[in-house]
Amino acid sequence: MNRQGKIALVTGAGSGIGRAVALRLQAAGYPVALAGRRLERLEDTAAHAVAGGGEVLTVAADVSRPESVEALFERVRERFGRLDVLFNNAGVSGSGVNTEDVSYEEWSRVVAINLTGSFLCAQQAI
Repeated sequence: MNRQGKIALVTGAGSGIGRAVALRLQAAGYPVALAGRRLERLEDTAAHAVAGGGEVLTVAADVSRPESVEALFERVRERFGRLDVLFNNAGVSGSGVNTEDVSYEEWSRVVAINLTGSFLCAQQAI
């Protein structure tokens, strides 16, 4: 049980590591905000929450967009009043081609989500 009353936010909570961490936190009693680009994936994660665990909030958000990150953190503040734990997990992979074949558009997309998104979320959390 989460005896400290900590509030958690997990980005990239719709699959993989983000989903696993979000569900472990929820099972331990943490109220958890699940964030990701695809609401249906977040709702699927929420459907796996355990009875008696922490409350779950799903928020569709694109961490590469400052206004989307601001709206995400506003929803968390509205629902829970604060944030104690940020698991900054959202990320994408490139296409796996040789470096010389990576387009500028692909490079920019990966950097916007993996690097800028982490910065924007950390900035809001602070």
